[in-house]
Amino acid sequence: MDKGEQKLNLKAVIFDLDGVITDTAEWHFLAWSELAKSIGIHINKEFNEELKGISRMESLERILDMGGIAHTFTEKEKVELAQRKNKYYVQLLTQMTPENIFPGIRKFLEELKKNHIKIGLASASKNAPSILDALQITEFFQVVADPEKVAKGKPAPDIFLSAAEKLSVNPRNCVGIEDSIAGLQSIRDAGMFSIGVGTLDIMKEAGANLVLESTAELTLERLNGMFNIHARDY
Repeated sequence: MDKGEQKLNLKAVIFDLDGVITDTAEWHFLAWSELAKSIGIHINKEFNEELKGISRMESLERILDMGGIAHTFTEKEKVELAQRKNKYYVQLLTQMTPENIFPGIRKFLEELKKNHIKIGLASASKNAPSILDALQITEFFQVVADPEKVAKGKPAPDIFLSAAEKLSVNPRNCVGIEDSIAGLQSIRDAGMFSIGVGTLDIMKEAGANLVLESTAELTLERLNGMFNIHARDY
């Protein structure tokens, strides 16, 4: 396709949730630790980092593999274990308030809405709608992609592509925001402009088009500038 055939304008921003909008990592860790302890496995925070951005069932598989006991559970029992972990986690989520939203996020959401930029969520968390409600920002999101309705989880691009499709926006006109290596690969393979929030070296190595140390740096002006430079390189 000739570059002039389709102008690349920023039309949608698609967010990851954990590590981008708020931090539930500590609560995930506590919930997984409680479950793991109940089946004789100890996990530490370093191991918990490996669980970022992947599904609940895949997280469980990694924990069971680490403990060398994956073969001792049937698929039905694994589902029950995952449900038990989620029960612990949901109990912890009752402590969440709008104070738990990351710096600059609400202001950025308001700016996007004011400028008619569509907003979507592409999170592996099945509890995402409840978290948005607790943070009191549900109103900003036209779409929350359902992780249970995509064929493959991150690092596959499916969930970001699903969000773009539901927003009726070409992926090339979307920006995805992530904090994990798996998430950035998902954005990249979806054909979107990617923003990595975190350590420069790690985010760049993961392929982020733009790296921010903090969500407080998110502004529409900055996004448009970088997106337009990126679009000219197509």
